[in-house]
Amino acid sequence: MPLLDRDDCVLVVVDAQPGFFRKDWFTAAEVAAAASALDRAAWLVAVAARLGIPVVVTEEEPERNGATEPLIGERLPAGAPVLRKETFGLAASPEVLAAVRDTDRGTAIFVGCETDVCVAQSAVGLHEQGLTCVVVEDAAFSPGEMHARGLDRLASAGVARNHAKGVTYEWLRTVQDAHEVLGDGSLPAAPFRL
Repeated sequence: MPLLDRDDCVLVVVDAQPGFFRKDWFTAAEVAAAASALDRAAWLVAVAARLGIPVVVTEEEPERNGATEPLIGERLPAGAPVLRKETFGLAASPEVLAAVRDTDRGTAIFVGCETDVCVAQSAVGLHEQGLTCVVVEDAAFSPGEMHARGLDRLASAGVARNHAKGVTYEWLRTVQDAHEVLGDGSLPAAPFRL
């Protein structure tokens, strides 16, 4: 897969809600993995907003799972649609699919929950619709072994994977852009070493 072109990307935040990131039964390792994925997803939302990359957000049963995590919600660009998703894969939700298509971008970058269900079905569905799809593996989350199983499913369907730092620098591309964007103070602290 070629390097990401920020002018062709839309960031899709899938079900980044407390009901998926926080469960009483999570192990300490799952709590840490969920927190790390949330931080990286929020970072990419902030970078996308700074670079003018459109963001589309889905929510599954917000009355049960809560609204989009505030860490992400407060970083969304103005006017970013936050849409209820009635299907696991967003391609089967006409309003959400239309919001992604309305961006006129050909590459969908996915973060959120859960890697093996809604993220996987959404990415595979948009891939089947002809979009280039990339799942940010360290900004997506499922508890336990299901994260790795979801990543394997995506690979078997031809969906590319990347990581938050990789996406950041592919969007930036030049040393000058990196200094200008990352050094201007408008972004939160990065969740990894830049």
